[in-house]
Amino acid sequence: MYVSTRGNFPETSAAEAIRLGMVPAGGLFVPAKLPSLPMEEILKLQGKPYQKIALKLISLFLPDFSTEEIKDCVDKAYNKTNFAHRSITPLFKMEDDMYFMELWHGPTAAFKDIALQMMPHLLSLSLKKAGVEREIAILVATSGDTGKAALEGFKNVPGIKIIVFYPHGGVSRVQELQMTTTDGSNTYVVAVRGNFDDCQNSVKDIFGDQQFKNVLKGKGFELSSANSINWGRLLPQIVYYFQAYLNLLQKQEIIPGQRINFVVPTGNFGNILAAWYAGRIGLPIGKLICASNENKVLTDFFRTGIYDRNREFKQTISPSMDILISSNLERFLFETSNRCAEKTDRFMAALKEDGCFEVDAEIKKVMGQNIEAGFATEEETLAAIKEVFAIADYLIDPHTAVGFKVYQDYRAATEDGAKTVICATASPFKFGSSVLRAIRPWDSARNKDDFVVLQELSKLSGTPIHSGLQDLEHRPVLHRSVCKINEIKDKVSQILAL
Repeated sequence: MYVSTRGNFPETSAAEAIRLGMVPAGGLFVPAKLPSLPMEEILKLQGKPYQKIALKLISLFLPDFSTEEIKDCVDKAYNKTNFAHRSITPLFKMEDDMYFMELWHGPTAAFKDIALQMMPHLLSLSLKKAGVEREIAILVATSGDTGKAALEGFKNVPGIKIIVFYPHGGVSRVQELQMTTTDGSNTYVVAVRGNFDDCQNSVKDIFGDQQFKNVLKGKGFELSSANSINWGRLLPQIVYYFQAYLNLLQKQEIIPGQRINFVVPTGNFGNILAAWYAGRIGLPIGKLICASNENKVLTDFFRTGIYDRNREFKQTISPSMDILISSNLERFLFETSNRCAEKTDRFMAALKEDGCFEVDAEIKKVMGQNIEAGFATEEETLAAIKEVFAIADYLIDPHTAVGFKVYQDYRAATEDGAKTVICATASPFKFGSSVLRAIRPWDSARNKDDFVVLQELSKLSGTPIHSGLQDLEHRPVLHRSVCKINEIKDKVSQILAL
């Protein structure tokens, strides 16, 4: 069963939690009780393919889904058509104690694919279980990667329309073209004159607007979400942390029970929260290292206990982390406050009203036991890309580079020699201009077409361009809609012909 982080909704089934996306009155769904996976059960998964690991772990959280139903979802999501590498999330060994986990072998070259190839199938099943006959409208706010991954996962799915909102001028050209060239009879993409937080807050407000939802129902629509506020989106991300551990066991790089660290570049806190849940159910994790760019609201929070979004918003070369309101932090606050819905509700109300809140000493202590945090500047990010390429002849994107730099700082400060896995969250070709700028002089990318840059980067590194990005510049732009922040609800009404 699932409960609300704010205690404002009855216990409900996994299928209903996934169908709703978020708690109607505000709040996020979490398991009422976390499952447990003992080490002997983890060891039984050693040597198994990703699909078997996913089936085992996802089944723990979805008791109202049959094994056959979950297996069908897994098989549809994780196959050689969708993922270019049979391991789905392979490891690259950089040093004896450090590895990159490549999360970008899916159709859109970003880690979001791993969840968003799975989630549409979970949602479709959830709708059937609930006997829902209305058409589903999926609303997505994206800082760059979630949008395309969601579009790719949900396009042409019967009974579903998907509307993606992204910050106008706030994503890379490659990211924008990935979204605006998406085909499918049920896909809609809208640029918003604002930043990601504006998009996300507007979408959340729509979910909390009961009058608008009643209008939707009257017209035969029901809302749901593909953002990581939806448990069905977050759940599949837990799997690859276990996969990384089992991969290291298989290679005899660690022994059973040995703790390892994970470094996670994150803005919305979903990816690192999945790692935290992996640890809670039994994965031997030492430290989770939360890596931010110059929008370092999370770094400041973990260091001070004060979350304050009242600051300058910066557009960086790692745009998927350009976020000041980290939605999934709500689940973490609920868990670290000993599942106190009253405290979580108070924190979220203060964040909405004042733009900040402060946790008490007890919560801060629990946070520090689990998570370290750091950030990287733009210059440090570029230097990290250059360093990794110089040492290992290996390309990383700016988000992954933030993780590498933060890990370097952490290791220097703590002398922690534990085996560490850094999440490589996007293909370097997705941010080719920044990567080329880092490993060659600045004028190597200046005034060059983004897709010429990709060709140069491929030749320079001997690495093929990700298949999801090849010939992207020649595809027709099918979505050109732009709106203001206060027009988002009207845009939804227009698209759904309310």
